[in-house]
Amino acid sequence: MGAILKQLVGRGDIPEYIREAFQTAKRNFGSRVPRLPDLMEMVRKTIVLLPQVFICLDALDECLPKHLPDLLGSLRDIVQESPKTRIFLTGRPHIAGDIKRYFATAVVIPISPNMDDIRSYLEKRLDKDSEPEAMNGGLRADILRVILERTSDM
Repeated sequence: MGAILKQLVGRGDIPEYIREAFQTAKRNFGSRVPRLPDLMEMVRKTIVLLPQVFICLDALDECLPKHLPDLLGSLRDIVQESPKTRIFLTGRPHIAGDIKRYFATAVVIPISPNMDDIRSYLEKRLDKDSEPEAMNGGLRADILRVILERTSDM
């Protein structure tokens, strides 16, 4: 939420209520970052001042599982309180259920890797190997085969 808040106010003057909240957190908690409820309140106050807000979070599957419910719950609260806010999330398929729990009407767009693109990328990277003599044709073929097999299983 702190990163979202920073981007929301990053183009202009930082509002006084944000300055005060960070000073209070520093004095009371010995921390430079306010607690989540305080951050949420600042995000809410800031979003109200903007004509429309888009929040994009990439690689949500990399969020620690213990923090994911708080993050998704906070994002849900923002959308419910501010209908002009749109959220775009990306992540691997295993978190789709978590997202649906918090956003029942979410539109899920599955994306599959293009194997030809992956093969082309791998071949270019292998061509740039700093020690080409360390790899023979068989090893190169095995590397391509294994990576492509594992990628197709995702």
